Amino acid sequence: MANKSIGIFAKYLSLWVILCIGLGVAIGVLLPGVPETLGRFEYANVSIPVAVLIWLMIYPMMLKVDFKSIVNAGKKPKGLAITLVVNWLIKPFTMYLIAYFFLKVVFRPLIPDATATEYVAGAVLLGAAPCTAMVFVWSYLSDGDAGYTVVQVAVNDLVILIAFAPIVAFLLGVSNVQVPMDTLFLSVVLFVVIPLGAGFTTRSVLTAKHGLKWFDEVFCRKFEGITEGGLLLTLVIIFSFQGQTILSNPLAILLIAIPLILQTYFIFFLGFGASKLMKVPYQIAAPSGMIGASNFFELAVAVAISLFGLSSGATLATVVGVLVEVPVMLSLVAIARRSRRFFPAVEPAW
Repeated sequence: MANKSIGIFAKYLSLWVILCIGLGVAIGVLLPGVPETLGRFEYANVSIPVAVLIWLMIYPMMLKVDFKSIVNAGKKPKGLAITLVVNWLIKPFTMYLIAYFFLKVVFRPLIPDATATEYVAGAVLLGAAPCTAMVFVWSYLSDGDAGYTVVQVAVNDLVILIAFAPIVAFLLGVSNVQVPMDTLFLSVVLFVVIPLGAGFTTRSVLTAKHGLKWFDEVFCRKFEGITEGGLLLTLVIIFSFQGQTILSNPLAILLIAIPLILQTYFIFFLGFGASKLMKVPYQIAAPSGMIGASNFFELAVAVAISLFGLSSGATLATVVGVLVEVPVMLSLVAIARRSRRFFPAVEPAW
């Protein structure tokens, strides 16, 4: 991550990720009062402490959003088309197939059938909920087009209202699937509206006063490292919340994680590869792959609890999705950045 570094932290980011995961688990087990206290600050299944950290991670990206690029995004529809096809016509169904194959067939001797069914249900809920928040972080770290990413996220949030419930109902054979509107609305406000508005206001005021060159080269550089630092703190909090769960269900978490990780890599390379074949420029191709690979886990957890209960296997599977996402997505960021030379700098006119 040459352009977005925090010195030694960026250089050894993988090591810090491992240490933060270990620290989070240790806090959750040895100091249970810490996650219990933080857990009280939650609304609509959205952790407010985690939301604040995500907001801090997103804000540096939003500073770089040129609103002309948002307006012009419709003139470059290929990246958006890839995102929509992968997210809604492919991802939920491959998630179901991969999860079913591993959890109901390969791991059959290790998992009771009824429990495996609940694990598959949780995986499907993750697969049917493309990311709203963290995709901004992945796009930022991979040098994605900030304005185009905003459009991709906004469109997917609209599609969630229409497609999420029918897809989940079809794949799981359940009825009364409802999109928790409070979770969706709060996430959109926290992770899109507020940081985008703050970024726009900051950019408009400071460029008018000091000029664009000063804004880019002086002001924006003050935020270098905040995204990576926020990621590490987020890992500590997330794993502290689930420390006891991890130690009490190590085999279950490992078995659930395998299909989720395979699905994540598959969907990323599907979207990223399709972008390469369609000659989509790297700045659009990277977030096109990232938004499908990552998940709207707040939504998935909320629906899992409402449909199957807090202590269900489905809810555990959505939690495992939370645990594996950051390390896996960081590896995809690294892969994307190393692959940028294979993509055109600009989109062909045809």
